Amino acid sequence: MARQMVNFVYLVGDRETGEAMVIDPAYDPQGILNILEEDAMKLTGVLATHYHPDHVGGNMMGWSIVGIKELLDLAQVPIIVQRDEADLVAQTTDVSRSHMKECSSGDTISIGSIDIELIHTPGHTPGSQCFLVDDCLLAGDTLFLEGCGRTDLPGSDPEAMYESLTTRLAHVPDHAILFPGHFYSASPSASLGHTRQHNFVFAPRTPQQWLSMFGG
Repeated sequence: MARQMVNFVYLVGDRETGEAMVIDPAYDPQGILNILEEDAMKLTGVLATHYHPDHVGGNMMGWSIVGIKELLDLAQVPIIVQRDEADLVAQTTDVSRSHMKECSSGDTISIGSIDIELIHTPGHTPGSQCFLVDDCLLAGDTLFLEGCGRTDLPGSDPEAMYESLTTRLAHVPDHAILFPGHFYSASPSASLGHTRQHNFVFAPRTPQQWLSMFGG
Protein backbone atom coordinates (compact mmCIF):
# COMPACT_ATOMS: atom_id res chain seq x y z
CA MET A 1 0.00 0.00 0.00
CA ALA A 2 2.80 2.42 0.87
CA ARG A 3 4.46 1.71 -2.47
CA GLN A 4 1.17 2.26 -4.28
CA MET A 5 0.44 5.58 -2.58
CA VAL A 6 4.07 6.79 -2.64
CA ASN A 7 3.57 8.95 0.43
CA PHE A 8 6.13 11.38 1.79
CA VAL A 9 6.69 11.73 5.54
CA TYR A 10 8.68 14.80 6.59
CA LEU A 11 10.68 15.61 9.70
CA VAL A 12 11.34 19.24 10.65
CA GLY A 13 13.69 19.98 13.54
CA ASP A 14 15.98 22.41 15.31
CA ARG A 15 19.54 21.08 15.62
CA GLU A 16 20.30 23.39 18.54
CA THR A 17 17.48 22.18 20.77
CA GLY A 18 17.16 18.66 19.36
CA GLU A 19 13.39 19.10 18.94
CA ALA A 20 11.55 17.81 15.89
CA MET A 21 8.04 17.37 14.56
CA VAL A 22 6.82 14.88 11.99
CA ILE A 23 4.41 15.67 9.18
CA ASP A 24 1.88 12.95 8.28
CA PRO A 25 3.41 9.96 10.12
CA ALA A 26 1.59 7.08 8.46
CA TYR A 27 2.84 3.53 7.77
CA ASP A 28 5.86 3.23 10.11
CA PRO A 29 5.76 5.19 13.40
CA GLN A 30 8.53 3.16 14.99
CA GLY A 31 10.75 3.68 11.96
CA ILE A 32 10.21 7.44 12.22
CA LEU A 33 11.23 7.42 15.87
CA ASN A 34 14.27 5.30 15.03
CA ILE A 35 15.41 7.88 12.47
CA LEU A 36 15.06 10.65 15.03
CA GLU A 37 16.98 8.70 17.65
CA GLU A 38 19.79 7.97 15.23
CA ASP A 39 19.92 11.69 14.47
CA ALA A 40 19.98 12.63 18.18
CA MET A 41 16.59 14.34 17.88
CA LYS A 42 13.44 14.05 20.00
CA LEU A 43 9.88 14.07 18.72
CA THR A 44 7.80 16.90 20.21
CA GLY A 45 4.72 16.90 18.00
CA VAL A 46 2.84 15.80 14.89
CA LEU A 47 1.63 18.08 12.10
CA ALA A 48 -1.28 16.62 10.12
CA THR A 49 -2.02 18.01 6.66
CA HIS A 50 -5.44 16.32 6.49
CA TYR A 51 -7.44 13.38 7.76
CA HIS A 52 -7.01 10.78 5.01
CA PRO A 53 -5.67 7.44 6.33
CA ASP A 54 -2.62 7.39 4.06
CA HIS A 55 -1.44 10.48 5.97
CA VAL A 56 -2.59 9.90 9.56
CA GLY A 57 -3.56 6.23 9.66
CA GLY A 58 -6.88 4.37 9.65
CA ASN A 59 -8.76 2.14 7.23
CA MET A 60 -8.56 2.82 3.53
CA MET A 61 -9.84 0.68 0.63
CA GLY A 62 -9.69 -2.45 2.76
CA TRP A 63 -6.24 -1.69 4.12
CA SER A 64 -5.49 -0.89 7.75
CA ILE A 65 -2.77 1.75 7.91
CA VAL A 66 -0.92 2.52 11.12
CA GLY A 67 -0.43 6.16 11.96
CA ILE A 68 -0.91 8.66 14.76
CA LYS A 69 -2.81 6.25 17.02
CA GLU A 70 0.10 3.83 17.05
CA LEU A 71 2.59 6.69 17.29
CA LEU A 72 0.90 7.89 20.49
CA ASP A 73 1.53 4.47 22.02
CA LEU A 74 5.24 5.15 21.51
CA ALA A 75 5.45 8.90 22.19
CA GLN A 76 2.93 11.14 23.94
CA VAL A 77 3.03 14.26 21.76
CA PRO A 78 0.33 16.68 20.57
CA ILE A 79 -1.33 16.15 17.19
CA ILE A 80 -1.64 19.53 15.49
CA VAL A 81 -4.68 19.67 13.21
CA GLN A 82 -6.61 22.39 11.43
CA ARG A 83 -9.70 23.21 13.49
CA ASP A 84 -12.13 22.20 10.73
CA GLU A 85 -10.47 18.78 10.46
CA ALA A 86 -10.39 17.70 14.12
CA ASP A 87 -13.59 15.64 14.07
CA LEU A 88 -12.57 13.92 10.84
CA VAL A 89 -9.12 13.05 12.18
CA ALA A 90 -10.72 11.61 15.32
CA GLN A 91 -13.22 9.55 13.31
CA THR A 92 -10.59 8.25 10.90
CA THR A 93 -7.89 7.35 13.44
CA ASP A 94 -9.88 6.67 16.62
CA VAL A 95 -7.65 9.18 18.41
CA SER A 96 -9.33 11.34 21.04
CA ARG A 97 -9.56 15.08 20.42
CA SER A 98 -7.91 15.51 23.81
CA HIS A 99 -4.66 14.49 22.10
CA MET A 100 -5.09 17.18 19.44
CA LYS A 101 -4.09 20.81 19.34
CA GLU A 102 -6.59 22.58 17.10
CA CYS A 103 -5.19 25.51 15.14
CA SER A 104 -6.41 28.11 12.67
CA SER A 105 -4.96 29.49 9.47
CA GLY A 106 -2.16 31.94 10.16
CA ASP A 107 -1.21 30.36 13.48
CA THR A 108 2.48 29.73 14.08
CA ILE A 109 3.95 26.62 15.64
CA SER A 110 7.52 26.77 16.94
CA ILE A 111 10.07 23.98 17.04
CA GLY A 112 12.92 25.43 19.03
CA SER A 113 13.79 28.61 17.13
CA ILE A 114 12.05 27.46 13.93
CA ASP A 115 8.63 28.94 13.20
CA ILE A 116 6.09 27.12 11.04
CA GLU A 117 3.16 29.02 9.55
CA LEU A 118 -0.06 27.04 9.22
CA ILE A 119 -2.08 27.82 6.09
CA HIS A 120 -5.63 26.48 5.80
CA THR A 121 -6.09 25.27 2.22
CA PRO A 122 -9.50 23.59 1.87
CA GLY A 123 -10.39 21.85 -1.35
CA HIS A 124 -9.07 18.30 -1.16
CA THR A 125 -10.62 18.09 2.31
CA PRO A 126 -12.41 20.75 4.40
CA GLY A 127 -9.49 21.20 6.78
CA SER A 128 -6.46 20.57 4.60
CA GLN A 129 -3.50 22.68 5.63
CA CYS A 130 0.00 23.47 4.35
CA PHE A 131 3.07 24.34 6.39
CA LEU A 132 5.47 27.14 5.47
CA VAL A 133 8.88 26.97 7.12
CA ASP A 134 12.11 28.66 6.02
CA ASP A 135 10.89 29.14 2.43
CA CYS A 136 9.75 25.53 2.20
CA LEU A 137 6.08 24.74 1.56
CA LEU A 138 5.00 21.32 2.80
CA ALA A 139 1.73 21.01 0.96
CA GLY A 140 0.24 17.60 1.73
CA ASP A 141 -2.35 16.83 -0.95
CA THR A 142 -3.21 20.46 -1.67
CA LEU A 143 -0.59 20.80 -4.40
CA PHE A 144 1.73 18.43 -6.23
CA LEU A 145 4.42 19.30 -8.73
CA GLU A 146 2.01 17.94 -11.35
CA GLY A 147 -1.65 18.35 -10.48
CA CYS A 148 -3.34 18.82 -7.13
CA GLY A 149 -5.33 16.74 -4.68
CA ARG A 150 -8.58 15.20 -5.89
CA THR A 151 -11.69 17.34 -5.63
CA ASP A 152 -14.25 14.59 -6.33
CA LEU A 153 -14.08 12.85 -2.94
CA PRO A 154 -16.52 13.22 -0.02
CA GLY A 155 -15.85 16.61 1.56
CA SER A 156 -13.88 17.89 -1.42
CA ASP A 157 -14.70 21.28 -2.92
CA PRO A 158 -13.38 22.35 -6.36
CA GLU A 159 -14.20 26.03 -5.77
CA ALA A 160 -12.36 26.01 -2.44
CA MET A 161 -9.36 24.33 -4.09
CA TYR A 162 -9.15 27.09 -6.69
CA GLU A 163 -9.21 29.73 -3.96
CA SER A 164 -6.58 27.86 -1.95
CA LEU A 165 -4.19 27.61 -4.88
CA THR A 166 -4.65 31.13 -6.19
CA THR A 167 -5.43 33.16 -3.06
CA ARG A 168 -4.52 31.39 0.17
CA LEU A 169 -1.09 30.35 -1.15
CA ALA A 170 -0.54 33.60 -3.06
CA HIS A 171 1.77 35.04 -0.39
CA VAL A 172 4.17 32.09 -0.66
CA PRO A 173 7.06 33.36 -2.84
CA ASP A 174 8.10 31.75 -6.11
CA HIS A 175 11.53 30.89 -4.70
CA ALA A 176 9.99 28.73 -1.95
CA ILE A 177 10.50 25.01 -2.46
CA LEU A 178 7.38 22.86 -2.77
CA PHE A 179 7.44 19.52 -0.95
CA PRO A 180 4.23 17.60 -1.80
CA GLY A 181 2.52 14.79 0.08
CA HIS A 182 3.08 12.19 -2.67
CA PHE A 183 5.85 11.35 -5.11
CA TYR A 184 3.68 11.78 -8.22
CA SER A 185 6.25 13.45 -10.49
CA ALA A 186 9.73 12.95 -11.87
CA SER A 187 11.28 15.03 -9.07
CA PRO A 188 10.37 14.99 -5.37
CA SER A 189 10.41 18.79 -5.05
CA ALA A 190 10.62 21.99 -7.09
CA SER A 191 10.37 25.73 -6.65
CA LEU A 192 6.89 27.10 -6.38
CA GLY A 193 7.65 29.44 -9.27
CA HIS A 194 8.49 26.47 -11.50
CA THR A 195 5.36 24.70 -10.32
CA ARG A 196 3.15 27.72 -11.00
CA GLN A 197 4.62 28.00 -14.49
CA HIS A 198 4.42 24.33 -15.48
CA ASN A 199 1.65 22.71 -13.42
CA PHE A 200 -1.57 22.55 -15.46
CA VAL A 201 -3.73 23.41 -12.44
CA PHE A 202 -2.51 27.00 -12.73
CA ALA A 203 -3.54 27.31 -16.39
CA PRO A 204 -7.14 28.46 -15.69
CA ARG A 205 -7.29 32.21 -15.05
CA THR A 206 -10.81 32.44 -13.65
CA PRO A 207 -12.94 30.33 -11.32
CA GLN A 208 -15.21 29.52 -14.26
CA GLN A 209 -12.30 28.17 -16.30
CA TRP A 210 -11.11 26.17 -13.30
CA LEU A 211 -14.53 24.61 -12.70
CA SER A 212 -14.89 23.70 -16.37
CA MET A 213 -11.69 21.63 -16.00
CA PHE A 214 -11.83 20.36 -12.43
CA GLY A 215 -15.41 20.76 -11.19
CA GLY A 216 -17.04 17.78 -12.84
